[in-house]
Amino acid sequence: MKKAIVIGATSGIGRELTKILAKNNYIVGFTGRRGELLRELSKEITSKSYWKEFDISANESMSNLECLIEEMGKVDLIIICSGCGFINPELDFNKEKLTIDVNVSGFTAMVNIAMKHFIHQKAGHVVGISSIAALRGSGSGPAYSASKAFVSNYLEGLRQNVNKLALPITITNIQPGFVDTFMAQGEGLFWVASPKKAALQIYKKILDKKSHAYITKRWRVVACLLKIIPGGLYKKLYF
Repeated sequence: MKKAIVIGATSGIGRELTKILAKNNYIVGFTGRRGELLRELSKEITSKSYWKEFDISANESMSNLECLIEEMGKVDLIIICSGCGFINPELDFNKEKLTIDVNVSGFTAMVNIAMKHFIHQKAGHVVGISSIAALRGSGSGPAYSASKAFVSNYLEGLRQNVNKLALPITITNIQPGFVDTFMAQGEGLFWVASPKKAALQIYKKILDKKSHAYITKRWRVVACLLKIIPGGLYKKLYF
């Protein structure tokens, strides 16, 4: 049986992906900050599973993930779903810093361990959950959009790294639009997908070993528009 780890599985996309993987004959490991929710998830899964409670932005996060991988043995797939973000036009520094600590520092720590494991075993698949917000800066959430741009660019850099090493390691960048989770904040939201629908589409992209995907598919239209809007016009908009 294949083995997968989902980092950030207490709710939303991560929780749904964990259940989907388990139903499709994966042995799953999963992590999160809230132990009681991880314990509940372990009871929902009928296949063999492992879980570990930790915060990816904490100093010991890398050793915690290493311990989980060692406990499970050879792992084929690692998905990094953990993330945070705030509507923060007031530029509250504590919110900006927390976003960077989780989405940049924490993400980098997790993907570093994942990549070293896959390079050592000469195969594997890393999936990072970025966002459509990565495409342009956001006046209402500057740190969030910037941190997700970091995620997307970091994954692209890893793809170049793997290509140079000539190893069969797949790097997948997932950029969701609005998904019905705590992360989807604000008014006037549209095309909001359920976590289950988003997770099912992500799982299909994983099976297809895609390097990049917008979730749900219709967000490709928004992505195209965001890329072509001139800077002079974009600064007059407010997201």
